[in-house]
Amino acid sequence: MKKRIHIVVDETEKERFRLRAREEGKSLSSWLRDAARRVLAEAGGGRQLDTLEELGDFFRSCDEQETDREPAWEEHRRVIERSAKSGAADT
Repeated sequence: MKKRIHIVVDETEKERFRLRAREEGKSLSSWLRDAARRVLAEAGGGRQLDTLEELGDFFRSCDEQETDREPAWEEHRRVIERSAKSGAADT
């Protein structure tokens, strides 16, 4: 289900956004969504999977990275501890 987001911008900024969107052949809403997605992608916020095909590609790439070797518990534990200390996943 899609939801609306209301943002507050001044009239000049809104007009600049609207003109750029029109130059790109997009609605203002579509242009703003694309801009927000670009910011997320540049920030490294993770991979966006919007279709079943993209999801399938993601799982295939994961399978290609597998070494067919399950790491030893101590290796798992080091990864978990490193992640807990940094506050971010190592993978």
